[in-house]
Amino acid sequence: MPRALLSVSDKGGLTGFARGLQRLGFELYATGNTLKAILDAAIDARPVTDLTGFPELMDGRVKTLHPGVHAGLLARRDKAEHMEALEGLGLKTIDLVCCNLYPFVETVSRPAVTFEEAVEQIDIGGPAMIRAAAKNHEAVVVVVRPERYTEVLAALHGGGPDLAMRRRLAADAYAHTAAYDSWIAAYMRSTTDAGFPPELSFAGQLVEALKYGENQHQRAAFYRFGPDPGGLGGAKQLQGKEVGFNNIQDAAAALQLVSDFDRPAAAIIKHMNPCGLAVAEDIATAYRMAYECDKVSAFGGVVAVNRPLDRSTAELIVQIVTHVVIAPDVLDEATEVLARRRGMVVLAANEASRGVFDYDVRTVAGGFLVQDWDRAGFDRASCVVVTRRQPTEHEWEQLGFAWTAVKHVKSNAIVLFNECAAVGVGAGQMSRVEAVQIAVHRAGERARGSVMASDAFFPFPDGLEWAIRAGVTAAIQPGGSMKDEEVIAAADAAGIAMVVTGQRHFKH
Repeated sequence: MPRALLSVSDKGGLTGFARGLQRLGFELYATGNTLKAILDAAIDARPVTDLTGFPELMDGRVKTLHPGVHAGLLARRDKAEHMEALEGLGLKTIDLVCCNLYPFVETVSRPAVTFEEAVEQIDIGGPAMIRAAAKNHEAVVVVVRPERYTEVLAALHGGGPDLAMRRRLAADAYAHTAAYDSWIAAYMRSTTDAGFPPELSFAGQLVEALKYGENQHQRAAFYRFGPDPGGLGGAKQLQGKEVGFNNIQDAAAALQLVSDFDRPAAAIIKHMNPCGLAVAEDIATAYRMAYECDKVSAFGGVVAVNRPLDRSTAELIVQIVTHVVIAPDVLDEATEVLARRRGMVVLAANEASRGVFDYDVRTVAGGFLVQDWDRAGFDRASCVVVTRRQPTEHEWEQLGFAWTAVKHVKSNAIVLFNECAAVGVGAGQMSRVEAVQIAVHRAGERARGSVMASDAFFPFPDGLEWAIRAGVTAAIQPGGSMKDEEVIAAADAAGIAMVVTGQRHFKH
């Protein structure tokens, strides 16, 4: 008679799976609450102590860590000496393990969880049992995910699973324990100031397989960090077609941008760069002003707002083709308006939480780069006015908006702001002066009276001079160029104000 050992934290589908195993002739063994759930469903099962001959110890901390379990899992059926050793010790083989782990992730995701509570959710016996079963997968079926129950029962009913399926299940098992350990390590690091460790892993939960990646010939999928990490990982899709790889990237960039503003803000993103941004007293006005920044590029873009989406804003958005709209909430009054663009994706999401995987990660061939997120904002007190003319109070406000915006533009980055709206954006250029030229071209007459932000210093005065000729009255930039004196002299000669921050915002 085949034997199955069940020990699960997630009880979803458990009794149906146990009943299916029983009908297939399995003798069932289970631990603690798993056993209780099975017996309460009137399914015959025996306690794991019948395999170990030893009681559970220390509030269940020690129950499966015993040769009665691990010898039965690890014994090679094709090795006579293994089977003879089992028989000589009166131990039994175990042919199937169904196990998932203590809810560590859910525990540490709760606000105000204590360290002691977190530590108690570190599973020891479960990972050992899963890994042992997966190692001997040619003889032992290992199941860690409830969504596999139906597939496994069908395979068992047909005389399987075959070797390929057993290996897929083993891969699931090792991924499950690896992700679990990644969460534990990340949590432990988050409680100290350990810096970057010698080994670093990330645990992602599959949200969905995507139709394709950045291009149609590339496969892709979307993973999130934990059960509800906020940001795009915690977004709820309210309407629209299947979300795509590029949609997710652009929506993430849009959400990060508007989340940096305290006042009502709206942004329009195209290819990870803002082509429109504005701050106003309400989001409908902010969206209208953002759209006016670059009406051509706004077509087919991604829109984000940092307030609940209302009807008046929705009425403006649906007037042009928009691929994605993302907001912290969508009011009922806006839902019927957005539905006019049936294919448009509408997402409800808030800014990403600062969880244990709070890193900005970029992959490269053969490795990945890890850094802190750029959360530095505008700090007027740390700015230094380097020109003879001081900015006016109005210019200071606009400089703050522009400096916040330029952080979200690909380098080399230039943003012109006028009357609380971006009026020109120069993004991703190899030459800073060309970035200025693009921004002033986009702005046209709206450049007159605007302020300018540059994500890094001006290597020569020429970029600033282009902005001056276009009508810029104040500029903000990090400073630190060997030509700073010449750049400042150009500003003084034109009578504009210039502020240096001492901090750059490269975004590659």
